[in-house]
Amino acid sequence: MSDAASAYHWERSFRLWDTYFALIWVATVASVLTTGQPGWPLRAVAAALLVPLVPLYVVTGRRLIRGDPPDQRQAIGYLAAALALVLPSAVLVGETRLLAFALIPQCFMTLRLRSALVAVAVVNLVPVAGWALLWRPGARDVAFNALFSLVSFVFSIAVGIWVIRIIEQSQDRAELIAELDASRHEVGRLSEAHGALAERERLAREIHDTLAQGFTSLVMLIQAVEAELEHDLPAARRHLRLMDETARQNLAEARALVAGGAPADLDGASLPDALRRLATRHDAALEVSGPVRALPAGPEVVALRACQEALTNARRHAGSPVTVGVSVTYADELLTVSVRDDGCGFDPAAVRSGYGLAGLRARAVEVGGTAEVRSAPGDGTAVTVRLPVPRRETP
Repeated sequence: MSDAASAYHWERSFRLWDTYFALIWVATVASVLTTGQPGWPLRAVAAALLVPLVPLYVVTGRRLIRGDPPDQRQAIGYLAAALALVLPSAVLVGETRLLAFALIPQCFMTLRLRSALVAVAVVNLVPVAGWALLWRPGARDVAFNALFSLVSFVFSIAVGIWVIRIIEQSQDRAELIAELDASRHEVGRLSEAHGALAERERLAREIHDTLAQGFTSLVMLIQAVEAELEHDLPAARRHLRLMDETARQNLAEARALVAGGAPADLDGASLPDALRRLATRHDAALEVSGPVRALPAGPEVVALRACQEALTNARRHAGSPVTVGVSVTYADELLTVSVRDDGCGFDPAAVRSGYGLAGLRARAVEVGGTAEVRSAPGDGTAVTVRLPVPRRETP
């Protein structure tokens, strides 16, 4: 429930309490003025003593009851002033005791339990004792009024303690709800932070697997062109065409990354076609086996990115000249992509930084697959990615 709705319901219930107090006060004054005993002057005095209760309640009592929690010193002062008016009136005219139905709830609403019990005892017992001492009624009347006062006292204590326990329980629940609400906001904040971190990592992998690798290829092609310009012009022209194709491909990848769409190589093309273009740019041989079929976007993107990473690493680290081969195998429930080179190799356990191999493994795990890197110094490198795919439908 919103704070505005809670405030509305509290204000509405408080108006009911104001109405209740007003009805009790009117009924008490009417009972005092219309009773047969004592005489009219004493009844007028008793009624006059009750009149200041109204402004006292309006000015002080309402504010204390609405307090959370009420100020104890002010509450004691307010109830002491109220009792100073009510008790003399109740001693003069017994009907004034009807006002206890309005005062006793205020005792429990404004005072701590021990102080409230004392105030309730005074409200219930003192008027009977004072009335008996002043008017000296018969023993039967005294016994009846004393018994009624005692029962009222016990009932007031029982109901008051029960109400206080309910209020305390409600406060505990309110604190628990506040804690749960704070926890919910904290979980939301952490979830948002985790989502931002995951998106940042995803973008880092995408940039590494597309733009960064494209720029690396451009640098390597520029170096090749510089070495070929003077003695092998046809090879230089061929590398310039690859530079143009790579730059255009990088631009397309950047647009796809911003738009959140599929990789540029897979846009409107099958996975073997995309891998064939990729292998051509890296001077690698491609072999496709098994029944080729359309697969979900997830495994195809992972297969393409794995080949991009492995081919870029082969050209960057394997040494020259080096032979690179790419094989793609379609099985009933598995897609296997392997990139092999006969270069200088490396120790996979010694790799501790970068997005390359870690990002490749993370991509494979995201779609339920595995990535395996086999290499040793002087023995080449083989990167194998196995991805689960939907079973091939048999005719």
